[in-house]
Amino acid sequence: MADTHKLTSHDIRSAVAEWPKLRERDLAAKLGISEAQLVAARAGHGVTRINAHPDALMPAAERLGEVMALTRVEAAVHEKIGAYANYHPGQHAAMVLTEDIDLRIFPSHWVHGMMVEKETEAGLQRSLQVFDAAGDAIHKIFLRDGSDLDEWTKLQRTLALQDQSAELEVAARKPVEAPKSAPDKLEILRAEWRKLTDTHQFLRLCSKLKMNRLGAYRIAGAPFVRALAPDAVDEMLTKVAASDMEIMLFVGNRGCIQIHTGHINTLRPMAAWQNVMDPRFNLHLRRDKIAEVWAVVKPTQRGEAVSVEAFDAEGGLILQTFGLGKEGRDHRPAWKTLVDSLPDLGAGDTP
Repeated sequence: MADTHKLTSHDIRSAVAEWPKLRERDLAAKLGISEAQLVAARAGHGVTRINAHPDALMPAAERLGEVMALTRVEAAVHEKIGAYANYHPGQHAAMVLTEDIDLRIFPSHWVHGMMVEKETEAGLQRSLQVFDAAGDAIHKIFLRDGSDLDEWTKLQRTLALQDQSAELEVAARKPVEAPKSAPDKLEILRAEWRKLTDTHQFLRLCSKLKMNRLGAYRIAGAPFVRALAPDAVDEMLTKVAASDMEIMLFVGNRGCIQIHTGHINTLRPMAAWQNVMDPRFNLHLRRDKIAEVWAVVKPTQRGEAVSVEAFDAEGGLILQTFGLGKEGRDHRPAWKTLVDSLPDLGAGDTP
C-alpha cells in the first residue's frame, strides 16, 4: 500500500495514466487511498467538484433524461436504466420513486460530489458521482446516448463548488458493525417479532434490544428465520430467471439503497461473478463473498414478508430479495414456494 501522505494529485493522475484500464475503486485500493481522492485528483482535468447533497443532485438528475443509476457494496453492483423523477426530500431519509429508479437515500452520507468526464474505449463517459466522508462511493449516475448534454453543461456551472482543489481530505472509514446478539433477550425478540406490522419496524426492534439485523437472525430460530446454504442465492436467481415471477431486489450501502422491481431474465455467470444482464437491470454479484444466507419471515399488515438475505464475512448486508406484492401483481405465494425449496445450511457448517 502506498503512503497516502506522499501522494500528490499529480502522483495520482500519473498512476491513473499508468494503469488506464484499472477500475477507479481497484486503483484507489492499490494506491492506498479512497476512490473519492482518486477522482478528485483530476479536478480541473475532466472532473468538477459539485454540491453532493441529494436536494441539489436529484432535481438536477431529473433534467438529464434517461441515465444509468449505480449503487454498490463490496460484493454486489446494482445498475438500473431509467429517468430520475418523483424525488421526496427528507432530513434523515429521502426517496426517488419511479418504476425504474427506486432509491432510499440517507443524506448525511452524501458528502463529496463530482461530475466526471472520462475517455474510454467506447467514447467520452460522463457521470455524477457521490462519496461518503471516508471517500467510498455512495451512488453514481452515468449518462447514456439519449441523455441531455445541454443540461449536463448547465449543471457543471450550477452545481460547481467554489473549492475545486484536487486535494481531498477524508475521514477514517467506519468498519462494518459485527453481528450483535443478546441471547438473554431472545424471548422478548420473538414476542415482539410476532407483533410486527411493517418490515421497517424490525431494525427499531433490534436497536431497542441492543442487537443488529444479523445478530438477531443468528439467535431467532424457526419460524422466523432459516439458515440457507451460501449457494442458495445463486439457486434463487436461477429459479427466478426460469419463472415468470417478479421480485424486489435491494442492494444498499450506508448512504443509498437501490431497488429493482420486476423480472430477472438473463443470467451470465463468469468465474466468481453471477451476473444479471437484462436490458434495463444489471446485477454483478461476487458469489465467493457470500458468507451467510438467511430466509426471513416478518409479519406485516399485508401478510408475511418473506426475504432471502445475503451477508459477507464481516457481517455486511450484500442484498435482500422479496417477492413482489403489488395489487394485481402479487407474486408472494410463488416466491414463498421458491424460498421454501432453497437448500438449508449443511449440518456442522456455520453459522
